[in-house]
This record gives sequence, C-alpha cells and structure tokens, in this order.
Amino acid sequence: VQLQASGGGLVQAGGSLRLSCAASGRTFSRYTMGWFRQTPGKEREFVAGISYSGRGTFYADSVKGRFTISRDNAKNTVYLHMNTLKPEDAAVYYCAAYGQSYYYSNPEVRRSSEYAHWGQGTLVTVSS
Repeated sequence: VQLQASGGGLVQAGGSLRLSCAASGRTFSRYTMGWFRQTPGKEREFVAGISYSGRGTFYADSVKGRFTISRDNAKNTVYLHMNTLKPEDAAVYYCAAYGQSYYYSNPEVRRSSEYAHWGQGTLVTVSS
C-alpha cells in the first residue's frame, strides 16, 4: 500500500481543515488506517484511527470532539476532518496503514509500531 497525504496548510485558530490520504492498490479496504502527527523534537503521536470496515473509530483525547476520521473504501481514501483547530494542533500529519489486514485492536491501534505503511506527511500550521 502506498499512501499520499494532502490537505495541510495554514489556518487560523478556530478554523477547519480536511486532510486526505489516498492509497494505491486494490487492498485499501483490508487495512485499518491511522493518522499521526509530529512536531520537531517530539515523538510521533497518535491522532485518530479507523478500522478497515469503518465501523470502529478511535481518537486521542486531545482531539476528541474536534476531529473526525472517516474513510471511503470505494475511493481508497481516508480523511481527517479537523475543526476548532488550536495552535497546539500544528504539526506534520502522517497517514498510515496497519501492518496486518482485516485486523485491529485497541489500544494497539494507537501505537505507531502497528502500522507498516506511511505516507509522506502534510504540514498543518495554526496561527493564533
């Protein structure tokens, strides 16, 4: 699975952005997907995850209620809708595909080590 993230940019605090992650190949629907973010000097942190079927969603406490993850298996795309953005949300956002098909577990879905395929990252900047 090859992943291409897009949709980052500069937004004012309180604003919204939608990130997209397009996957190549016909096996996208088999994989649980996740969004992570990273700032300089910090470890990559989990933001949100969605099961391969889309029925299970998971969020970091810091974004719960503000961000929504969704997927369109027909378009091989996973989205991250980000609302009420805060300056602390600024980071490079990465999408990732789980290493094992037709599988996920919680809390393991929050661990970057569970993901085998990563996109290149898209930068989100939030001005205060």
